This record gives sequence, C-alpha cells and structure tokens, in this order.
Amino acid sequence: MNTQQDAIEAAAFRRLLKHLDERKDVQNIDLMNLAGFCRNCLSRWYAEEAAQRGVEIDKDSARAHIYGMPYDAWKANYQK
Repeated sequence: MNTQQDAIEAAAFRRLLKHLDERKDVQNIDLMNLAGFCRNCLSRWYAEEAAQRGVEIDKDSARAHIYGMPYDAWKANYQK
C-alpha cells in the first residue's frame, strides 16, 4: 500500500471518529442494528491492528481513543 493511500485512509478514519463524536445521540445498538458494527467494534479493531504491528493497546485505551474519553464517562453521559 502506498503512503498517499495510507494518509487518505487515516484521514477518513479520523473523520469517522469525529462524526461519531458529534453524534453521541446515536447509540451503539443503533449502529450495530443498522451497520453491523459499533464504537466497541472499532475499538477492538483498532487494538487488533495495533497488535499486528507490535503495539499493545489495552481495551480501555482503545475505547478511550474511539470514544474520545474514557468509556465509563461516555456511558454515564450518553448511553441511554
């Protein structure tokens, strides 16, 4: 894969995270029902891809990256 494609895909991923951050009203169950994945899936994929590259990221850190805050804080403030 070339560097330009990597940069574009990384930018698209960051844009997805920004969009999800702006749509905290969308619950994970809604995402799962409609798209077949949710924020937790993204955090797991993030950690798995890191591990394949020799970088260990624990579950809580991966979730904080995807949610933009600790998972418990997101749940307390936005989960219905």
